[in-house]
Amino acid sequence: MKKTILFAGLFTYSIFAAAQNSDLKIKVAQKAASLESKVSSWRRDFHQNPELGNREFKTAKKIAVHLQSLGIEVQTGVAKTGVVGILKGGKPGPVVALRADMDALPVTERVNIPFASKAMGEYNGQQVGVMHACGHDSHIAMLMGTAEILASIKSELKGTVKFIFQPAEEGPPEGEEGGAALMVKEGVLENPKVDVIFGLHISADTEIGKINYRPKGAMASSDWFKIKIKGKQSHGASPWQSVDPIVTASQIILGLQTIVSRNVDLTESAAVVSVGKITSGVRSNIIPEELEMAGTIRTLDKKVQEMIHNRVKQITTNIAESAGAAAEISITKQTLITYNDPTLTEKMVPTLEAVAGKSNVILTPAATGAEDFSYYQDKIPGLFFFLGGMPKGKNPAETASHHTPDFYIDEGGFVLGMKAMSELTIDYMEMNAKK
Repeated sequence: MKKTILFAGLFTYSIFAAAQNSDLKIKVAQKAASLESKVSSWRRDFHQNPELGNREFKTAKKIAVHLQSLGIEVQTGVAKTGVVGILKGGKPGPVVALRADMDALPVTERVNIPFASKAMGEYNGQQVGVMHACGHDSHIAMLMGTAEILASIKSELKGTVKFIFQPAEEGPPEGEEGGAALMVKEGVLENPKVDVIFGLHISADTEIGKINYRPKGAMASSDWFKIKIKGKQSHGASPWQSVDPIVTASQIILGLQTIVSRNVDLTESAAVVSVGKITSGVRSNIIPEELEMAGTIRTLDKKVQEMIHNRVKQITTNIAESAGAAAEISITKQTLITYNDPTLTEKMVPTLEAVAGKSNVILTPAATGAEDFSYYQDKIPGLFFFLGGMPKGKNPAETASHHTPDFYIDEGGFVLGMKAMSELTIDYMEMNAKK
């Protein structure tokens, strides 16, 4: 009899909790719709007034003022210019972090819109045009909107929300630290300790209303390598007197291409090894003494990453020695693999499907681009997904890519972005709330 009463009580509580959760989501949807024009206005202001990494001073101030107006506890100056907001819900539960990146790029805008950027800035000692050519302006605006939504239902939240507005996702200026790595180093995932983190990225070639995701390795690590070849200089007319670093480098480049084609199991994981820069010589009739080249390595698996690093060193050293030259190799890990925790992803995809519609939530191939959201995921479970920003009916092949002067985003997907971030927070809290 007692078991029957207990079961009935749990069943009643479950129905009550589900009804409460449903009511919350109705409030979220209504609030998100009411914020659409406000969020677009914020985004246009950020777009017209972009700032480069570690220099997002005005952007940070606008964010901080907004969060403070909502009664959210605010920390500024985190990792140079970052802003962190802490919203404590009315009930005990987990700490959920939501992240948006704030920095623009050294790109001169060509898009014919009323709020096009005319801004100029200094990038590594050069005067450059500045543009939000990757959509970070939309990320800021949507997270500001999400903060307003969640603040409006604060008393009903079963946990704490930490809003992370992060500088320098595209990388800090030369000689400076920055981005997610510095935020983690400065303790953004502590006090209170974060249990899980969610982030989104607008996609210029995905139709508005759609969400793309991938469990495990969703975006690649980004490693940079430099190779210096030291040979022997001679007159170009007597190459037999030289140890030619240019010919040696050309053989090394061909050798490096065999890593992906012959050493990586491409049925399991994609990888890229690309040489992007070669510097050597001063004159057409002199074989130089030295050559420097630089490139990038992209991987989606840590074991593959380690193997490729070893093969780059092995191939470079052996080919150089066979030519009588010497090689120096350095490999720097720039960005980690953006790894969507598979258990968390499986649990949260139904939330995305409920928000966008099941047919609009699409499992996509991994991308070889990189994202420093990975530094948070290296410490705690995280889910990073892509939100459609392409006008309906447009051909993705005709869409300007990210990081280009013609990059364009349709603001019609912003409401979905706010609802997705809000409901992921609510559902995760409900799954992990203290009973």
